[in-house]
Parts: sequence; C-alpha cells; structure tokens
Amino acid sequence: MAKQHLVVLSGAGISAESGLRTFRDTDGLWEGYNVVDVATPGAWKKNPELVLKFYNERRKNVAEAVPNAAHFGLAELEKHFDITIITQNIDDLHERAGSTNVLHLHGEIFKMRSEWDETMVSAIRGDINLGDTASDGAQLRPYIVWFEEPVPKMEEAVPIVYAADIFVVIGTSLVVYPAAGLLNYVAFDTPKYIIDKKIPYTSPMKNLTVIEKPATEGVAELKKLLLG
Repeated sequence: MAKQHLVVLSGAGISAESGLRTFRDTDGLWEGYNVVDVATPGAWKKNPELVLKFYNERRKNVAEAVPNAAHFGLAELEKHFDITIITQNIDDLHERAGSTNVLHLHGEIFKMRSEWDETMVSAIRGDINLGDTASDGAQLRPYIVWFEEPVPKMEEAVPIVYAADIFVVIGTSLVVYPAAGLLNYVAFDTPKYIIDKKIPYTSPMKNLTVIEKPATEGVAELKKLLLG
C-alpha cells in the first residue's frame, strides 16, 4: 500500500531551537542588521561587501548549528509517510537530520550563484569575497532569494501542496509571501496541522488542528496524533 503524502511547510521557528535567529526575532533586525541593508537587490547594488560579510557570518552560524528534535522527528516520519518538506529556511538542518526530500523556497546558504545567471549555482562552505567570480565572469553572490526578488521554486511547490494527503505548517508566521500563500492551495478536506509557539492567524478552514507549542514539542505531539 502506498504511503500517504505528508507535506510540511517549515519556517524560522524550527531552526530557532537550534540557535539560528531571523530578523523577525528582533523588530526588523537580523543579527543586528536591518534587513533592507543586507537582504535586498538594492542592498547588493549599494554595498555588496556588507552583504557578502553578512552571509559569510550566517554560513558560519549554520555550520556550527545542529539539528534539533523537530528536525529529527520529521526525518523519522519518513518511515511511515512519503514526505516532502518545503522550507523557507536557508539552512541545511532538515537534510542533516535525515530528511531526503527538501525544497528550499528562499535558497541555500551553502550554495552561491553568478549575479548575472541565477542557474549558475555551485557549492560554498567558506567565504564569498568581492572579486570572486563565476565561470561567466560575474561576481559570485549568495544563492538566496532576497526580498523583492521572485521566488522561482514556488512553481514547484504549488502542485506538491495541492497533492498533499496531510499538510503541516511548522514555525512560520505565515506573513512572508508568496510562501504563506501555499496554505491556499491545500485541498479543502485535507487534514491540516499548524505548530507554532504562537499560532498565526489563518482564515477559518476545515480539518485544522493547532498545536501551540515550540517546534520540538509540537512535532512530538504531531507524531502521536499521526501514528496513534
């Protein structure tokens, strides 16, 4: 018998328990930086050196972080479900915990790309510096979808969400669009779960279970509900 397709939309809340913070933790500041100064095309044009420094620091942070019980719990559910994780996070904690099917909507911190050609992508573990160029001669930049940029992976995510047998939202405020709009593509009668220490507002919907707990505790409860 085929496994049910469990689709998870994960956000910053799941990585927060591994010590990774986002700008939403501190009133628009991300590790002391205004998001406008480090995570927009305008910031890159104005001060690419600062943007590179910022993401070099984030890369070190992610390398030092370890997956938490929520990441491991989702990986363990692959024994029982066909799981796709759609994440807004740029870290690799889902993969390191053992999840095998992860779609990163907003890019990946351990990848870089040509500033001219978004398809020219390669791996990076150390720093990207001003003057480092891709094979097309363009400056290398982080493989990150910045604010004000299109989110190309959304086209891939929508049919995955639409085909979900079970849909779970973990640790996202549901205010960053277009990612937050994925909830609108879940079939009307599909069971839905939202896990967050502060449940975000959603319009009324059928078959919704809310688990108002941090991600680690919430995933443990989710496993009990799903597996009995």
